[in-house]
Amino acid sequence: MKIAIPTVQGALCLHFGHCEKFAIFEVDMEKKEIIDSQMLAPPAHEPGVLPRWLAGAGANVIITGGMGMMAQKLFIENGVEVISGAPADDAQKVAQAYINGDLTTGANACDH
Repeated sequence: MKIAIPTVQGALCLHFGHCEKFAIFEVDMEKKEIIDSQMLAPPAHEPGVLPRWLAGAGANVIITGGMGMMAQKLFIENGVEVISGAPADDAQKVAQAYINGDLTTGANACDH
């Protein structure tokens, strides 16, 4: 499984379309550990580009602070589960909390 997290300076970016890079964590869900990670610079933000790009990078899940309904629909259509309302914390901590089943999410930070 691969988890994508939009980041700014290594922390989860509340608005995925405005991030500096995406942290991609390859995880072993049985062992509950991160196997590998990489930081990828995203292509230009245009409707539909990021869902296809992240699905092409192998992402199964995207964890974000906020995402609009249309973007969520596009991610789901590309086979990527969307978790929104995550805190703006260190990306690796967010990924590990998700893996452990301890990720606490709040309101979707995106209102459009």
